[in-house]
Amino acid sequence: MICRLCGALVERVFVDLRHAPASNSFLTATQLHLPETYFPLRVMVCDSCRLAQIDEYKAHDEIFNAEYVYFSSYSHSWVQHARTYVDHVVERLGLHRTSQVVEIASNDGYLLQWFVKKGIPCLGIEPAKATAAAAEQRGVESWTVFFGRGTANRLVRERGPSDLIVGNNVLAHVPDLLDFCGGLALALAPAGTITLEFPHLLRLLDECQFDTIYQEHFSYLSLHTAARALGTANLEIWDVEELPTHGGSLRVYAQHRGGPHDVSAHVSQLLGREVAAGLEAEHAYAGFAERVDRIKCDLLAFLVSERRAGRSVAAYGAAAKGNTLLNFCGVHSDLVAFCCDANPNKQGLFMPGSHIPVLPPEALRERRPDSVLVLPWNQIGRAHV
Repeated sequence: MICRLCGALVERVFVDLRHAPASNSFLTATQLHLPETYFPLRVMVCDSCRLAQIDEYKAHDEIFNAEYVYFSSYSHSWVQHARTYVDHVVERLGLHRTSQVVEIASNDGYLLQWFVKKGIPCLGIEPAKATAAAAEQRGVESWTVFFGRGTANRLVRERGPSDLIVGNNVLAHVPDLLDFCGGLALALAPAGTITLEFPHLLRLLDECQFDTIYQEHFSYLSLHTAARALGTANLEIWDVEELPTHGGSLRVYAQHRGGPHDVSAHVSQLLGREVAAGLEAEHAYAGFAERVDRIKCDLLAFLVSERRAGRSVAAYGAAAKGNTLLNFCGVHSDLVAFCCDANPNKQGLFMPGSHIPVLPPEALRERRPDSVLVLPWNQIGRAHV
């Protein structure tokens, strides 16, 4: 494959999770009887720029379509995370009622609703129609488009440049990094700030978080590779924060190169830690696949032993990462009877590949399984069961 960041030929395999259906393509009862499409799920590492990435086997406009079922607001802890961020960034950047805020991949308005409550003008860019409609119901104006240079030019033409551009868990979802970063630069005001949150590759490696790999995540980013991607559009990172969200994420603050903010010592410190961990070399990635296989074997051994002992197992949280785990391990409803999820858009459907039924959280109290396998382990806070 060709590297989506630097254009080099990528041949080094990081980990191969075989084939899996798209992780958020939940099925109706009728669809259980139809053929299901599986896609390769293999992560490669570029020896030139060190970007870890998968190829675009399923187009992004097919993933984020009208049937997309991920709604951020069903995670209470994630909504609180967004509210805390808004309070913090408004104070830090001195945003006010004449500022312009844009969020890319704004989902159902989980974050921008807090800017609306503060009276700060904002706009959401959200390609999935159902989630964009939910945001509009919260009073969040939304454009149902993908973001890139074309959308950025429209933004500037119709609304002017943005003082703050927010992108939470979107940079990893972008198949065309150069167009996306170019759009950020076009839409950003001369003294404006971009904040991007994304899972940190260092944590994925350290904790063997292979279940965070799925078709929606085209890239797996370090601070080095994020800086390189932004640098293609003459943007620079001026600060970075390490967050507990999604198993360990980074929040980077970026500006036009030479902008008003001095570059924080946090940036060089974290870059140094990544180098020390081997992310800029080859050895950090060696042995990862073997660690993944051990986890697979351990999980299957537990589930099989529970089945043989006549004990029941259910799951909580029909998350994309859970689908990666279950499909890689070959788990079906014979080993995990059902999965509960608070999102009503998933209830009554079946998980892709495994065909495990998704039920409301109340089913845990009603059926009282002997064990519960928590699939969205990397969500902050606790599930409300």
